[in-house]
Amino acid sequence: MAAPPLSAIILAAGEGKRMRSERPKPLHILCGRPMLRYVLDALSDCPVQRAVVVVGHGAERVTKMLHEDGPDLSIDHVEQHVQRGTGDAVSVGLTGLDDDAGDLDGGDVLVLPGDTPLLRPATIAALVDEHHETGAAATLLSARVDDPTGYGRVVRGRDGGVRRIVEHADADDDERAIDEINTSIYCFRRSVLAPALRRLTPDDNAQGEYYLTDVIGVLHDAGYPVASLVAADPRETAGVNDRAQLAAAESELRRRTAAGWLARGVTMVDPDRTYIDATVELAPDVTLFPGTLLQGRTAVGRGSELGPDTRLVDCVVGADCVVEQTVGRDAEIGDGAVVGPFASLEPGAQVPAGARTGAFYTGRLAEPPAPGPGAPDDHRGGSG
Repeated sequence: MAAPPLSAIILAAGEGKRMRSERPKPLHILCGRPMLRYVLDALSDCPVQRAVVVVGHGAERVTKMLHEDGPDLSIDHVEQHVQRGTGDAVSVGLTGLDDDAGDLDGGDVLVLPGDTPLLRPATIAALVDEHHETGAAATLLSARVDDPTGYGRVVRGRDGGVRRIVEHADADDDERAIDEINTSIYCFRRSVLAPALRRLTPDDNAQGEYYLTDVIGVLHDAGYPVASLVAADPRETAGVNDRAQLAAAESELRRRTAAGWLARGVTMVDPDRTYIDATVELAPDVTLFPGTLLQGRTAVGRGSELGPDTRLVDCVVGADCVVEQTVGRDAEIGDGAVVGPFASLEPGAQVPAGARTGAFYTGRLAEPPAPGPGAPDDHRGGSG
């Protein structure tokens, strides 16, 4: 039996006040890519036919990113003009799916927050599989953590099934003792989601908002089965709400990136002191010494050695090069070149193949031609 059609709603309308930034929260950069892009990439192992991103704060900038740097997925956006909670945001998101033929009765919809960049595609695929296998009306991704303070708790019935989710601010002492938390990641049977959302009221919680979490209790009370999947690694589900959490997510993503390149034949003398953006391309047998930062669209050819203490942004490095104690941006280094130490490559600079720059070299876009016979002497200001 074929799986029902699957769509997705990503909630990315929040202002993110704790980031203390003019940049919209979904666009904060992690390993060279916007945070929202990682969430969209987490859908890659699922047969998602269409995704809708709910935008709000900084909507124009977020939608611009979706058009210029979105994944290979059909993506639309809708705007939540007034932020009235996650339940309202999902209702807005569903309007972006209203023209889908055939999905209203038999389709499923994933709902993900736009600030969970550590999610792995395999985890979301497992959630969808659990949803199909149990035949549930809703399946939530939960996690067990040592300190659940601030998170919504998953409240189960005597049969072990999910009864409801209670937010930390609304929980009593017994509920706050629960260590299983809601991650705000769900898979819903689409035919029951919209009716359940219409039954939400803002009067049942401390914030006076429409909570998507309340949909779980609405469905349970209406007799629908609600399932759950406990995340194997709770770190994947962590949201990013401030700069400290952004730094922690960056550290984990860099660790994953380094592990991936090590598995593909790249040597790192000290992976903890090597920083590689997710957008960088490395050939096998590249060696990276401590203090190397590779950012943007940098590409490095086979057998090259970079570092120590080298930063390259949007640079192309050929094969069998040696680049040490060098900074460069939007520059190109030919095969076999030796650059540094203490070299600076300005945008547009090109180091020819086989060249040796020596120490304290400054590469510029266009080096002035050497004066020919009879050319004016710059120091005298005229011909002799």
